[in-house]
Amino acid sequence: METPSAAPIAARIDRLPPTRHVRKLITLISLGGWFEFYDLFFTAYIAVGLFRGGIFKPTTQGLFDLEGFASFIAALFTGLFIGTIFFSWLSDRFGRRSIFTFSLLWYSAGSVIMAFQSTAESIDLWRMIASIGIGVELVNIDTYVSELVPKEQRGSAFAYNQFIMFTVVPVVAFLAWLLVPITFLGWDGWRWVVVIGSVGAVAVWWIRLGLPESPRWLAQHGRLADADRIVSDMERHAEHETGRPLPTPQIVEGEADGRTGAWTEMWSPAYRGRTVMLVIYNLFQTIGYYGFASWVPTFLISQGVDVTRSLLYTFIIAIANPIAPLVAIRFADSLERKWQIAWSALGIAAFGLMFSQQHTAVGVIIFGLLITLANNWLSFSFHAYQTELYPTRIRAQAVGFVYSWSRFSTIFSGYVIAFLLGRYGTLGVFAFIAGAMVIVFVVIGLFGPATTRRRLEAIAS
Repeated sequence: METPSAAPIAARIDRLPPTRHVRKLITLISLGGWFEFYDLFFTAYIAVGLFRGGIFKPTTQGLFDLEGFASFIAALFTGLFIGTIFFSWLSDRFGRRSIFTFSLLWYSAGSVIMAFQSTAESIDLWRMIASIGIGVELVNIDTYVSELVPKEQRGSAFAYNQFIMFTVVPVVAFLAWLLVPITFLGWDGWRWVVVIGSVGAVAVWWIRLGLPESPRWLAQHGRLADADRIVSDMERHAEHETGRPLPTPQIVEGEADGRTGAWTEMWSPAYRGRTVMLVIYNLFQTIGYYGFASWVPTFLISQGVDVTRSLLYTFIIAIANPIAPLVAIRFADSLERKWQIAWSALGIAAFGLMFSQQHTAVGVIIFGLLITLANNWLSFSFHAYQTELYPTRIRAQAVGFVYSWSRFSTIFSGYVIAFLLGRYGTLGVFAFIAGAMVIVFVVIGLFGPATTRRRLEAIAS
């Protein structure tokens, strides 16, 4: 029988029970992600401040109109696209932990500079630059979490990770409600919202210094002694917390393969179908997710709700963001991941169409809450799902590539939404979103492989 130290790193990780130690590591990763989400989600909440300042307009006069709010959203997703498609490989090359620090400092500096800009062009430019760092970071977080947790806990780990990160949404909505309508110390409130998130992100930097590198990444790069040290520490914590010895690691054939990954591998016969499926999925899923999350205050204003009430309603809806992943911590690994994604997409389609028909505060809030719950169930499920479909040697760059297409489609879908909103109202927008979500259901339901409770190495093989 092999001793634990002689077994492959992945096999040793995957036989660990749930522990407070691993939960602590996921918490530290998630605290960093909290500020990425802050930066990502303030888009919707500072919109009305940008309108009041005369910098942007809610609708667009034509494709690529820089004075329309759609250009601000396009700048965000252009940066995310560049970060995910061109720089995700850095995580596979230099490690998960190192890229955390790099991307954190990058986007914090970019956002602070953006807060001092006064024209649509300069705000869009610095929003794009800052978002490159966010794009790299979000892929890195997903990759890191998937590699640290045992196979039977991946779903709940991603739900817990997104529960922590989504708690930022009501916070930024509340700050926007307080600050956006006012001017403080000669500065428009939306600028304070931006700067608060950037300063907080830098403060979290020291917390991340306590994070270990991904043992799977270390093993893949031949640093077996470092990987063994980290996993041995995880094993000691597990035995101490449970009071019993760990079971024998179960080795999957071929999991000790130390080949170096290459970008072309995601197009090999083993992964080509998955890559195509995820590209199509990402092109359409983001239309539903950000089509609501980035535009909800603007939708409310278009339906006759004044600025102050639209921000209040948005804050109430935002409170629901952490609820879906919190509930799912108990169930995420009991239901097959692909069907959690598929049925969430149909929920977004149905609730969105109902939201577009509401004319009372109660109706707006109820269906806004339901869309948010469905959105966030889809979110934590697919963030886990993407990382499960590729091997460690190409995980970050492959996930970055397929995920980048969600960013690419949103660059243009914002203009489509602005066009539909101006001519057909919220019903036209949500009919567009519903069509995209039906495509998501079909693509994932018919072509997505099952992953729940399976070893990463087994899924990859």
